[in-house]
Amino acid sequence: MLVTGVARQLVGRFVRRVMRDPGVDRVIGVDAVAPGHPLGGAAFVRADIRQPVIGRLLAEYGVDTVVHMDVTATKPVGGGRTAVKETNVIGTMQLLGACQKCPTVRRLVVRSSTSVYGSAPRDPAVFTETTPPKSLPSGGFAKDVTEVEGYVRGFARRRPDVAVCVLRFANILGPEADSPLAEYFSLPVLPTVLGHDPRLQFVHEDDVLDVLRIASSEPRGGSLNSGTFNVAGDGVLTLSQCARRLGRPTVPVLLPAVTWVGTALRTVGVTDFSPEQIRLLTHGRVVSTVQMRETLGFTPAYTTAEAFADFARHRGPGLLPPEVLAAAVDGVAARLGDGVAGRVAGARGAGRHGTGSAG
Repeated sequence: MLVTGVARQLVGRFVRRVMRDPGVDRVIGVDAVAPGHPLGGAAFVRADIRQPVIGRLLAEYGVDTVVHMDVTATKPVGGGRTAVKETNVIGTMQLLGACQKCPTVRRLVVRSSTSVYGSAPRDPAVFTETTPPKSLPSGGFAKDVTEVEGYVRGFARRRPDVAVCVLRFANILGPEADSPLAEYFSLPVLPTVLGHDPRLQFVHEDDVLDVLRIASSEPRGGSLNSGTFNVAGDGVLTLSQCARRLGRPTVPVLLPAVTWVGTALRTVGVTDFSPEQIRLLTHGRVVSTVQMRETLGFTPAYTTAEAFADFARHRGPGLLPPEVLAAAVDGVAARLGDGVAGRVAGARGAGRHGTGSAG
């Protein structure tokens, strides 16, 4: 088995776990930088997947399974958006070209994201794997994974003998979460889009490892773990619920000004508040996981709420205790509700009085 992107903590955990699998003879971990964590006895090869050397590695080790995890939204140390896109897209093209020429490759697992669906005001309530996006992503990580999936589909047509599994992960959270959304939730105050409270889904790091193990192993019954699968925990959370559970206040911003806020945050290096993330925090996104359960045979151990709770516990308390913030928000909502009810009752009374006078 060859695994890309092993310098990242989550991928390193997967390598260590798969090394304990008695059905796996050898694991070769590949990355352009040396990992700062152990790989559990796996062989590490420092190599850039954008270079032809990846083809020589596949041939030299007689690799039968490739797990491509070097598709990410996070910037490498000392790198920028250009380096991320080149690794995501050019690196994937080079890897697929090498896999196509290697006769020993029989299984390919590719990390993707539910961001391929985009986030738009007229999106369906729930996306399935066959639902087309309302508008194609114009840039950023969402465009990267859209291009990556296109190249993977081309590879699958050219090598029908290879089992190809594409995993579209919802936002990954957990104690070691490393993503733009995790950085956003770590801000002391969360900027939000005025008038919007998007629905969000999460998948726990541990569930990511479990589904990768299933997708990269020989399936029971001899059938192939092939296809494209949404991977997310059960249920949804709204952004306001997330803020309350973190104990972090929100600052609603008019939509035209959100871009300025994102630029300011990027300037000071706080977070990668990209346009695609702004759209997610405006319109949200929810996907169906029926195929994940029924075809792939995977059931997450964590719900969306449980994955977020574990993330929140390890991020530490916010500016306000969650219970205090929740009570304050509930109190304001109750007062607003009472005010509305009072105005409605007053209007009804005035209507009845007016009707009586007329009579």
